[in-house]
Formats: sequence, structure tokens, C-alpha cells
Amino acid sequence: MDRDEIRRAWDEIADTYAARRDPDGSDAALIDDLLASLPADPVVLDIGCGDGARTLANLPPGSVGLDIARRNLDLAAATVPAARLVQADMTALPVQDARIDAITAYHAVFHVPREEHRSVYAEFARVLRPGGRLLMTLPSGRFETVRRGWMGGQMFFSAPGRKQTLDRLRAAGFGALRTETATDPLGSNTEFVFATRD
Repeated sequence: MDRDEIRRAWDEIADTYAARRDPDGSDAALIDDLLASLPADPVVLDIGCGDGARTLANLPPGSVGLDIARRNLDLAAATVPAARLVQADMTALPVQDARIDAITAYHAVFHVPREEHRSVYAEFARVLRPGGRLLMTLPSGRFETVRRGWMGGQMFFSAPGRKQTLDRLRAAGFGALRTETATDPLGSNTEFVFATRD
């Protein structure tokens, strides 16, 4: 699936995904840890914000939600009215260099082909201030597939594997990597990684 197909697929399944997504979970403690490490009044960017209920809603007022799909942003506007919302592709973030204190990216990067993940992490590093923090889900395996019937539609998933993801983060300029397992928005146990922009 190309970018336009992925965007259209998300527009089609956004309501179903939002309805099935648990607004609570043990990952809330990870967000608390992230926020405790940031300066006062931080600028936080939530990549792949979806309807905003799980992550964006727990970030400071004025945080930025970014998503490729217009329908996800419409839902997020209703869920988190104080957030700033942007429709964009994570491979080319519409943000100036070193403007962001932290990025969250839950189940987002693996909707981009794995050969482009290095570019995604380079973009994350570019927009983060030195010492900025990243909290993202960590794929457990290596895969590239289109899942038909997922949330009543179809969706593209791609990842190079756990070790390769951590290596790519380091290569992009992230250090102090720490992993932790928590309950994700769909109720599964998922590994998350904290990383600091060098």
C-alpha cells in the first residue's frame, strides 16, 4: 500500500479503531515518567495520534497531534479540543529543527515501509531539542504485510525487528535507550522504548 492508500484506509477504519481502543492502560505510567523528565510547559508531539483518547489526551494542554488521516484528526478534535492538530506524514514533519521537547509514537512507525524507518527516526531527531525524549512502541518481530479484515478494512504493517529498530534509533542520534512493557491501547502487552536525543 502506498501513502495515499494508507491514508484512505485509516479514514475508513478510524471510527472502528476508536471504538475498540481502551482509553486506559498501564502505559499511562510511562507517559507520567516521560512528562516528569521534561521542562515546564513542554512542547510534545504525538505522532499517529488517532482519535487522541489514549495518548494525546494525557499530554500537556497545547500538545500537538499529528496524523496522516483526516478522520482521525476530526475525532481527536472532539476528544482533545485543547490540542493542536496537524495532518502530515511522519517522514517529513512540518516542524522546524529543535522545536520539540518530546515525541510519543504509539503503533505508528510500523505503518511506514521499514526501509524508510531510518528517515522517520532522523526526522524525530531533527525536530527534537538536544536532550529531548522519545517514547514509542517497539515492534517485537520482523514483518511486512497487508492485513485484510483488520478493523473491518485493510492496513499495512512493516517492521525490521526489535534489534534493528533499536540500532536505527541509535544511528539517528538517540541514546540512553530503556525498554519497558505495558498494556497497549488494544489491550495487548507491548514493549515500549524511551530514548533521549543526543
